[in-house]
Order: sequence, then C-alpha cells, then structure tokens
Amino acid sequence: APCVLLIDEIDRADDEFEAFLLEVLSTWQVTIPELGTVSAATPPIVVLTSNRTRELHDALKRRCLYHWIDHPGLARELEIVRTRLPEVSNELAQQVVALVQRLRTGGELIKPPGVAETLDWARALETVGATRLDAEVAAATLGAALKYREDSERIRASLDKLLTA
Repeated sequence: APCVLLIDEIDRADDEFEAFLLEVLSTWQVTIPELGTVSAATPPIVVLTSNRTRELHDALKRRCLYHWIDHPGLARELEIVRTRLPEVSNELAQQVVALVQRLRTGGELIKPPGVAETLDWARALETVGATRLDAEVAAATLGAALKYREDSERIRASLDKLLTA
C-alpha cells in the first residue's frame, strides 16, 4: 500500500519548494545533488492543504484534485470541543459553539473563526474560570476567536444580541 505524504499549508512555502514539489509530483522522483536521483518504488498519496494566503502556481494546481472542507455543523463542532476539551462544561461548550456558528453565518467578518479558534476560545474561557458565556466574559476573551480588530469591534457592539439569539 502506498504511504501518505501530507504537506500542510503549501501556500506558505516559497517558490523554490513549490518547484521542488512539481518535480516530485510529475515524476515521483527527486534529484539531490549529493545523492543523485531518488525514485519512489510506489508513488505516495500526496495531500496538500492550503489556507489560500497566496495563489499557487498553475503548474502545481494542474497536478491536484481539489476538495473544499466546510466548517462543521453545530452538533459536529460541539462533539469536537467535548472530545478535545473534556474539562469544559457541556453548557459552556454549547454556548461557545452556538455563538461561533452564528459568527460564521453572519457574513460580516474579515476572517470567520475556524474550529481551532472555537477550541482556543473554549480553552480561554475555562482558563479564566467562566462557567457561562455572558457579554462581559465574551468581550474579554473575544481575541481567542477573532483575529482582526475590525471584527472584534463589530462583534463587541452586538454581543448582547448575539448571545440571546
């Protein structure tokens, strides 16, 4: 069975690495000056991830199949939080996940929070001893979920409404 090669956040790699990767994906071999050419006996399954911080070269994109992964639904995200952070109360986990889901669907954020930010926020709330998510504690810890000042300011102004929705 082939092995799997994961290259995470390929969009953060430089042009030289992208050129190197092109050689590997085209011929399943790589040339190392000190060693010569090394070929794969069995081509690996290569998985590239990208956050789209920059465009990849067309030559690399032609060698890829694309699959976009949406944010999980409320039930799945709650399951992720409960599994990864069992120390967070069920009530707090439900409140955080519900609010993050509302933030994502509002469509007004520069960068909607991902699952990592949901986990960070729940962890931050647990760290400060929060047992419930109210406007005051949400405002104080919002930076765990939102990474742009404009997003934080916009959401802070409507936290009361968002928390009661």
